Amino acid sequence: MALKIRDIAVALKAKAYGDVDLMVTGIAEPSDAGRDELALAMSKSYADSIPSGKARAALLGHDLDWQSFDLKAAILVRDHRLALSAVSELFAAEQHQPSGLHPLAYISEQAVIGDDVSVGAYTVIGHGVLIGQGCRIAANCTIEENVSIGDHAVIHAGVRIGQGVSIGRRFIAQANAVIGSDGFSFAEHGSRIEDVRKTLKSVASERHGRWSRIYSLGGVQIGDDVEIGACTAVDRGTVSATVIGDRTKLDNQVHIAHNVKIGRDCLICGQVGIAGSAIVGDRVTLGGMTGVSDHVKIDDNVMAAGAAKIYSRVRSGVTVMGSPALEISKNIEIIKNLRRLSRLFKRVSAIEKRLKEEKNNPN
Repeated sequence: MALKIRDIAVALKAKAYGDVDLMVTGIAEPSDAGRDELALAMSKSYADSIPSGKARAALLGHDLDWQSFDLKAAILVRDHRLALSAVSELFAAEQHQPSGLHPLAYISEQAVIGDDVSVGAYTVIGHGVLIGQGCRIAANCTIEENVSIGDHAVIHAGVRIGQGVSIGRRFIAQANAVIGSDGFSFAEHGSRIEDVRKTLKSVASERHGRWSRIYSLGGVQIGDDVEIGACTAVDRGTVSATVIGDRTKLDNQVHIAHNVKIGRDCLICGQVGIAGSAIVGDRVTLGGMTGVSDHVKIDDNVMAAGAAKIYSRVRSGVTVMGSPALEISKNIEIIKNLRRLSRLFKRVSAIEKRLKEEKNNPN
């Protein structure tokens, strides 16, 4: 795929200079860029390595002098990360997968497939499935009965979508994501777990029966512009649906348990686990390896540092860290105090020794 510099600039809402009709076929770091690639050099440190490569055109920060780099064309941008987002989308291979249904795919006669849809080999699409227009579904995917997927979804290889899942427009699922798996919900005959939860004490009892599965009869509801990372699992609800709001992004290896409700514009980083029936508000960011206990509520605009363990409600706008998760300044103060303990013990020991000596030698 080749694009003109002028067309890339329009997509980025930026200004282009030089030979704006110059064609580029992709993007690259400056030192690795070929003559037909657009060098990404939005900071001076990257721009200084342009001569090491062969690029004739570059994406530069607005404060750089493009003519000083012996380029034929340049695009100047202010927000580096937004520019990277836009230009990477232009060249993303997933956007240009040709339409067509592979002869080795199985598609139920009762499924409804929109226009300009691509379905890869060995993908199975079940009874009553609705696929919107412009969707790209790779090989070896399974979409079970009565699933609905909005327009322009991109579903990578090996994704599994369970019965009755509802997904909005422009959805992206990375390889081997599982959406609509059964929730991990069991009842114990003579439960010690509930005794401990109620008393917050150890229960010295040997009574323990078998586990009885609580089946998941609810679905999963996913809004528009949601992304699900590779090997992430989203469990279906027990009775009501598990919900993920518009524009929320989930990283790889995230686990969303049954009946969880996640709001809009959230960012859930790798290896986060959210236990059953937790509620997460809008615009929440959970750093990698954060854990959220079951039935906990996290209000809007909360941020959690990596590896935070959230056991109780977090109020709107608070940033937390640690285990148990506390407001960040409080947690930092606790850490500082812990580091001071050894000095404190030495001082107390010295005081005790002096007092003992004074007691033994009163004169």
